[in-house]
Amino acid sequence: MNKIFSSLLLIISVVLIQLPIAGEVSAAGAEKSEKPKRKTQLVGPSVGKKVAKAFEAYSADDIPGALVILLDIDASKDYDKAYVSRFIAVMYATMGDQEANAIKYLKVAVAPDILNERDHGDAIKLLADLQMQTKAYEEALVNYKAWMDFTGESDGNTWTKIANAHYALKQLDEMIVPADNAIAAYGDKQNKNPYILKITSFYENKKYKDAVKTLETVIQIFPEDKTWWTQLGMFYLLVEDYQKGLQTLDLAYKQGFLVKESEIKTLASLYSQNVVPYKAAILLEKHIDSGLVPRDDKNLSSLANAWHAAQNIDKAAKYYGELAKMTNLAKHYSKEGMLLKQDEQFEPAIVALTKAIELGVKNEGRLQMSIAESHFYLEQYKQAYKAISLARKDPKTRKSAKGWESFIKDTARRKNVSI
Repeated sequence: MNKIFSSLLLIISVVLIQLPIAGEVSAAGAEKSEKPKRKTQLVGPSVGKKVAKAFEAYSADDIPGALVILLDIDASKDYDKAYVSRFIAVMYATMGDQEANAIKYLKVAVAPDILNERDHGDAIKLLADLQMQTKAYEEALVNYKAWMDFTGESDGNTWTKIANAHYALKQLDEMIVPADNAIAAYGDKQNKNPYILKITSFYENKKYKDAVKTLETVIQIFPEDKTWWTQLGMFYLLVEDYQKGLQTLDLAYKQGFLVKESEIKTLASLYSQNVVPYKAAILLEKHIDSGLVPRDDKNLSSLANAWHAAQNIDKAAKYYGELAKMTNLAKHYSKEGMLLKQDEQFEPAIVALTKAIELGVKNEGRLQMSIAESHFYLEQYKQAYKAISLARKDPKTRKSAKGWESFIKDTARRKNVSI
């Protein structure tokens, strides 16, 4: 079971979401707070000409050329300096490997709080995104809050990033509120990421019942996603609700969602635990034959046991026989032989039981008695008498063997067979 949940932990672990580096996030229907609009400003003529040249270079995909122009500007006015710093930051961010420089200039751009409204909001957002990318999570949290305070927007992507930042900081309890806010902000445009973050928080906090409730909601929103079905089934096992675990994984299997060896084996185990061994056997046999579940001694043993529990003696004997040949272990030959005798396949039963004795068993008397019975029903009374005599040497079977010995003698005498 530990392997299952190790796998499960891998399945629900959250990789930090790839963050955009542009201020492209849209509002999710939340009303912006009432605030006076700031005065629109323009850069001075001298700075404006250089900025226009830089923009031409940028439009021609010459980012290094644009940066040379911008870095050469010596702006004296606060607004001009903030505007140029933002432009430089965007150039560095666009290059993709200059996050530190981009952050440096963005801080200069937003510090005086004098950029035009759209530019200032975008600058704060870009700064927070870049801080997330560089793992400066605490600073990113400050700036995401500043962005929402400034714009008055409640945005699903931003709330998701906030929850993600708390996860990166191992602040598991702090993940839930922003994740819920993200879910609310997304509205009808459902997104899986905040649910993943909530489930991760609950799992790592060992709040398995809360994780189950979340997954029960998620599976209704994203019923086509096989991941949720398998996760919900596994979480039911964590809270020891094995009946719901079985029902969920059974439905997942019927929809073709169980595609891993561990998933098939878990479902088979649940069938067996819930006294449905026939389904366990059919499931294991199908996927062992397909190769999804390896044809090894452990899995063949599970299959043989399932057929035995389902009272399909012939198939159980078949797989114990395969297992015996694979492992050359006396216990498997012994089981094969006993089941073959039960199924009245006496000749192969004698072969298997004899092989088990040759390999060494603790209950030789019992096996010798089964060999004697098999010979008897084949009307091989001499061989039956020999085997029952050996069974009499075992203290555990001496009494029973004595009764059979007399019976074999009497039967042989009536049939005029010399033993």
